[in-house]
Amino acid sequence: MGELKDMPDSTVTGHLPDRSPWSSKQVDRLADDRLLGSARRTLTLEAAGLAALEEALEKGELATAFPEAVRLIGAAQGRVIITGMGKSGHIGQKTAATLASTGTPAFFVHPGEASHGDLGMITPQDVIIAYSWSGETVELVNLINYSRRFKVPLIAITSARESALGQASEIVLELPKAQEACPHGLAPTTSTTMQLAISDALAIALLEARGFTAGDFKIFHPGGKLGASLQFVADIMHKGERLPLAPTEMPMSEVIPLMTEKSFGCVGVVDADGQLVGIVTDGDLRRKMGPDLIAAKVCEVMTPNPKTVAPDLLASAALELLNSSNITALFVVEDGKPVGIVHIHDLLRAGVA
Repeated sequence: MGELKDMPDSTVTGHLPDRSPWSSKQVDRLADDRLLGSARRTLTLEAAGLAALEEALEKGELATAFPEAVRLIGAAQGRVIITGMGKSGHIGQKTAATLASTGTPAFFVHPGEASHGDLGMITPQDVIIAYSWSGETVELVNLINYSRRFKVPLIAITSARESALGQASEIVLELPKAQEACPHGLAPTTSTTMQLAISDALAIALLEARGFTAGDFKIFHPGGKLGASLQFVADIMHKGERLPLAPTEMPMSEVIPLMTEKSFGCVGVVDADGQLVGIVTDGDLRRKMGPDLIAAKVCEVMTPNPKTVAPDLLASAALELLNSSNITALFVVEDGKPVGIVHIHDLLRAGVA
């Protein structure tokens, strides 16, 4: 009891730390330069942790363990099981989501729930990634024992290779010890930044090794703004009878009504083989307006070699081309033949940005 008497009253009585609103004196101490200085120190310390992690990947045991971990995960017949407690668990949940969305089936298992039935989710075909900065997280014990009993491969992400977790694992991604940004050295800050960074590195290495494409990405991200940006031109383009096309010999007296009817502000010009050879836009009509325009052939008015896109181009890339070229429509071609047309309004309505 002698030690307890020396501890703060809040510890002895169980009172929470003071959370009342700041006094005017406290607010006065929160000068901009002081707050910005704190922010810069945090970023400096976390950047130092990332620099140490990058150096560890260039040489030493992490340089060997990282490729082994990627190969082990990539060869797994089952899923990647992510686990961890506290802040490490939050990093683990984010990692499971990142892996799942980039082609590596994964989900998070809370170590506390694992001991109450969720161990049944894990099969010998899976791979477990366990997060614990100290490597001695008590809640992981049952899950570690389960992995050893049923020979489920275990990858540790920890700062302590010689810890219980490290010694039980097939592969240890040992993170360098670095100073936490927390002035007390208690709140996980630099450590969780390094955990997140090595996890992202795993996910991207796996993505690249699998040849995961933007098209694959779209399958797992159909909703929201990201899903819209992952649409392809083929998903949005007009085709068939909606295409404003004219043969090279068509007189402008017929082309102008065709442009009005199709309402894209342009007409594509095709030769006898169906190849797109030119385009006539509203701008071309204004520039060449005169008494001879109506009698002219479309090949005499067209702009040759118009900008085109392929059906499998991302819609976001098509929008960028439209904006950078200061035009409003693009013909979609395959083997030189027009198969569709996409207007900037179509892309904006689809939510592409």
